[in-house]
Amino acid sequence: MVAWTCPTNLTPTPVLDNFSAVIGVIATLILNNSAKQPHLSGMKHRALFIAALIALSLGSTAAHAGCYADYKAKKDNPLQLHYGVIELPQSLCDGGNVAAAIAPRLAREGWTLLNVLSVFEDAGLERRKASAGPFYLRF
Repeated sequence: MVAWTCPTNLTPTPVLDNFSAVIGVIATLILNNSAKQPHLSGMKHRALFIAALIALSLGSTAAHAGCYADYKAKKDNPLQLHYGVIELPQSLCDGGNVAAAIAPRLAREGWTLLNVLSVFEDAGLERRKASAGPFYLRF
C-alpha cells in the first residue's frame, strides 16, 4: 500500500468560507444587474435569500460526519463473545454516555455490553468492517 502525504503548500479552509465567497459573488451579480431597474429590488432580496439558504444547507450536510463506536459484548449459556461496530447519534460523538446508548440496543437480542473500545467518525469505519463481521452496523 502506498502512503499518501498532504502537500505542504495546501492549507485547509472551512467549508462555510467557500460558501461565503459564493454568496458574495451571487450578491454582487444580483446587485449590479438590477441597478437600472428599481422595480426588481424585491426579487433581488428573494434571490439573495434563496442563495444563502442553498449555501447553508450544502455546508451543513458536508460538515456532519457519521458517529460510530466499536465495542465488545457477550451472551451467556453458552458463552458467546463478539466485537461489533454500531452507529450512534452525532451528539454522542461530541461527548455523552455512549455505553448507556449501546447497552439497550444490544440487550434486545440478549447481548450484554462488556466495554466500548472507541468512538470515531467516518474515517475509521471501513477498516473495522472485516473485524466486526456480522456485527458490523447490525444494532
